[in-house]
Amino acid sequence: MLEEKFLEVYDKFKLEFFRRIFELVREREGSLSAMEAFSIEVIHALHEPTIGQFADFLNISQSNATYKVNNLIKKGYLQKQNSEIDRREYHLVLTEKYYGYTDIMRSYVQTVVGRMDESFSAEEAAEFTALLGRISDELMPEANSFSEK
Repeated sequence: MLEEKFLEVYDKFKLEFFRRIFELVREREGSLSAMEAFSIEVIHALHEPTIGQFADFLNISQSNATYKVNNLIKKGYLQKQNSEIDRREYHLVLTEKYYGYTDIMRSYVQTVVGRMDESFSAEEAAEFTALLGRISDELMPEANSFSEK
């Protein structure tokens, strides 16, 4: 029952996100393809990765990752920024154009959280927040290594 409900909520978030993405990325000059939309979401979640980190995470070649990154740069969603530690290396930094796009998902999350605020008591909201924290911090160790940058 827990697994079914978890997947139901997860699927609803994904489907709403995908619906909104496809509304946004209709075939027009400079729009994102579905694969580019997914790629930029990975870059966002990895918090300014290098191309190598992006390639490693997706288990793709460095040249394939570079190709994807260059397309996102051309379209204005991404830029390269030299590392302060090693000037030969650069990090992938999202642009303001990306943040206009990412508001799609955040706005739906805000809608759902607003509904939770209206529906849940303060105690229920605090307990749910604590449970989400435990899930993120303790029960998803594979994902923690990518989000702790």
